[in-house]
Amino acid sequence: MAVTVSGVKENSECCKKKIRAGDKLISINGNEINDVLDYRFYSDEYKLKLEFLTSDGKKKTVKLKDIGSPDDIGLQFETYLMDKHKSCKNKCIFCFIDQLPKGLRSSLYFKDDDARLSFLFGNYITLTNLTEHDVDRIIKMHISPVNASVHTMDPLLRVRMMKNPNAGESLKYLYRFSEAGIKLNVQLVLCPGINDGAALKFTLEKLKELKSLQSIAAVPVGITKYRDDLCPLRKFLPVEAAAVIDEIDGFNEKIVSEGRDKLAYPSDEFYQLAGREIPSYEYYGDFPQLENGVGMCASMLYEFKDALGGLPSDEKKRSFAVVTGVAAFSLMEELSDSFKKRFPGSDITVYGIKNEFFGEDITVAGLLTGRDIISYFKSSRPDKDTLVFPLSMFKSREELVFLDDVKLSELEDALGVRAVVADCDAYSLADLFYSLERR
Repeated sequence: MAVTVSGVKENSECCKKKIRAGDKLISINGNEINDVLDYRFYSDEYKLKLEFLTSDGKKKTVKLKDIGSPDDIGLQFETYLMDKHKSCKNKCIFCFIDQLPKGLRSSLYFKDDDARLSFLFGNYITLTNLTEHDVDRIIKMHISPVNASVHTMDPLLRVRMMKNPNAGESLKYLYRFSEAGIKLNVQLVLCPGINDGAALKFTLEKLKELKSLQSIAAVPVGITKYRDDLCPLRKFLPVEAAAVIDEIDGFNEKIVSEGRDKLAYPSDEFYQLAGREIPSYEYYGDFPQLENGVGMCASMLYEFKDALGGLPSDEKKRSFAVVTGVAAFSLMEELSDSFKKRFPGSDITVYGIKNEFFGEDITVAGLLTGRDIISYFKSSRPDKDTLVFPLSMFKSREELVFLDDVKLSELEDALGVRAVVADCDAYSLADLFYSLERR
């Protein structure tokens, strides 16, 4: 195997050695190069011997030493991974992508399940795409942590939930990783009446056996209104959500009494569904599952108040509105109230908008569409001429486009407002609020 060079950085080491686009990188220090993991792992040496097959069919050796990082070698490839992105082979009964309507941007329909992205970017993988070669390589390279979407430790139930005959068998890789000292973070998407209750209790007890396990996140299944011809599912009732929290708390109390650290955490959404207060900042320790919505509210509240303490006092007049989803409405109101107490000249309104596009059971801000927001304000005009939106609503900072391809500039024109985009961390949000003087 080999990977084709698509370009070479100007003045880089490989540029000086006359490596060109179209040449193929065969090996580094005798190790075959197939993708980004091989490349980064084997190029982390003081002395490097790179073997190439040039575009005219000749073999060429390049010797380098004292290279600061793989990027300094100067080679560029067509894709970041150097080969095709691995897609998911499962047909999970709870898959959110299967619940998307037609007409959204194409990238939203890709089902990622690539172990390399778990290491590089923290993505979660199901393990069903792994081969024995992949597992051996992860252990050899000590790629850690591995983030795994487990859902249940019952092999037969996992097969039924993921509709993949390999889903149960692939759980064995968790034990191999654990024995090799590969740290593990686990995600459980819980569906009421399927993998909660006794099934959740069993899963927690089995996961406890993994010596290298760092954390477990339990998140409720997301239900859109586009579930025709899919497995019948529903959202958690308050009493069921409360039972999940109690099960996890009981599990943590038991392992802490045995001298271990707390491992499992319900996502913030479970507390909202149960009608319970979000735990304190201290409950979450090092916040190991923040990206799964675990402890996000507690973290934002704590850090926002800390950020306010570092801002100089003033008497400036500020007037703006914050646009968010139903799930974050009470949090944003609490943050806004904290800001107004610190800066009494501020007038802030918070709008928690229901998701008509996906259905009212989808409450996160990041899944609101531009058309839903425009429709909401067409019937009830915003009382401020500056609206603040979280960056999570958009494709990227460079492409301020909602899920339905409505541009932020189009929303501004439709509503006659100024739109401001906030990064989704507490300190940036506090700084942004502070900068928004009345126009």
